[in-house]
Amino acid sequence: MTALPIRLARPILVATLVLVATSAFAQNPGPCRRGVGFPQFLAQLEQDAGKAGVSQRAIAEAQPYLVFDQGIVNRDRGQRVFGQIFTQFAGRMAADYRMQQGRQYIQRYAQAFARAEKEFGVPPAVIAAFWGLESDFGANMGNLPTLRSLVSLAFDCRRSEMFQGETIAALKIIDRGDLSPEEMVGSWAGELGQTQFLPTHYVNYAVDYDGDGRRNLLRSGPDVIGSTANYIATGLKWRRGEPWLEEIRVPANLPWEETDLSIKHPRSQWAKWGVTHADGRPLENDDLATSVLLPMGRFGPAFLAYPNFAAYTEWNNSLIYSTTAGYLASRIAGASAMKKPSQPVPQLSFNEIRELQQLLVRAGYNVGKVDGVLGLQSRVAVKAMQLKYGLPADAWPTVELLARMRGTAPVAAPAATSAPKAPSAARTPKATVRSQ
Repeated sequence: MTALPIRLARPILVATLVLVATSAFAQNPGPCRRGVGFPQFLAQLEQDAGKAGVSQRAIAEAQPYLVFDQGIVNRDRGQRVFGQIFTQFAGRMAADYRMQQGRQYIQRYAQAFARAEKEFGVPPAVIAAFWGLESDFGANMGNLPTLRSLVSLAFDCRRSEMFQGETIAALKIIDRGDLSPEEMVGSWAGELGQTQFLPTHYVNYAVDYDGDGRRNLLRSGPDVIGSTANYIATGLKWRRGEPWLEEIRVPANLPWEETDLSIKHPRSQWAKWGVTHADGRPLENDDLATSVLLPMGRFGPAFLAYPNFAAYTEWNNSLIYSTTAGYLASRIAGASAMKKPSQPVPQLSFNEIRELQQLLVRAGYNVGKVDGVLGLQSRVAVKAMQLKYGLPADAWPTVELLARMRGTAPVAAPAATSAPKAPSAARTPKATVRSQ
């Protein structure tokens, strides 16, 4: 992918593509369309945009770019979730070079970062981490025409209502003069700019930080910084002055059933259970509600997730991505590199996880998709079965759990909790899943 927006085909070629694409697809529109083809759908969408306040001028400018592309729909239906384990993904995405780049960009745009932190309360390292992960600071924003992607996904039935709204938001971006239709180039899913905003986020949270009268998240570093801070603070409810994620040490006898993003305890309680900072210093003896996050179970890395970590799971609900983003931000802010596990963490193969998911479904649990990937819903179900079988309930699937569920291993009586268990007074719902 390239950092610079590419120009779309000339209008005569675009018109040809419209005829080819729409005439073919109009014969077999999605079931939600009840026989209505793309041209009729597009006419209605343009009417809805007008009712939403988009000018006829902006609609006319965008019209040649509102082309159906079956390839975008195919890509949406075939998208894959993260299949790597956390240490592999974080090792690649939160590598030292990206940490160093983050620090360099904080220095390069020191004034904009300082302004954003003062106005929105979001630390520079948090903004820089998302900036690096989403586009390598503008180097990889995508090279597909945004309007074509959005209107194709709007016509498809899978997430039609969502993408109709996103298409109208993109037209609003054009209408207010932030970007022209031909400038709107990004990811296949219609996300725009150096921190990959959906058009609705662009409309609601983009700010003009360089003072040129436009909110340009493709080319203006200051606009990217201010807009990302506004989204994190306003849209994701960032809590000014509070931490987000830090690596910790956990004892071997921790009550594992208390480790989960949906369970919160004061730091003082974790300290009583033997949890310390990564360097061995005792945790603060206060009432700040926190969760212990074990992305790879009790033998892998351990983190203390603060209330601000919810902003990460809202940005992207993949636990691997959100933990990596929080970890990278902590590294940019000066934290030490994550300690490697003392021994390889046991893990099931893709096929074994898929089999385990099938067994969990048969046992009455909702795992989301049976796809061989350990998502949030699968982890909840794994933990429930670990509790049932008296295994350490760290939400990490093991060969022993799989054997128990297959019926090939004896079921032991539930083991007693190895540490005193405080009442779980501060339990909160799981984070809302946005995408894997």
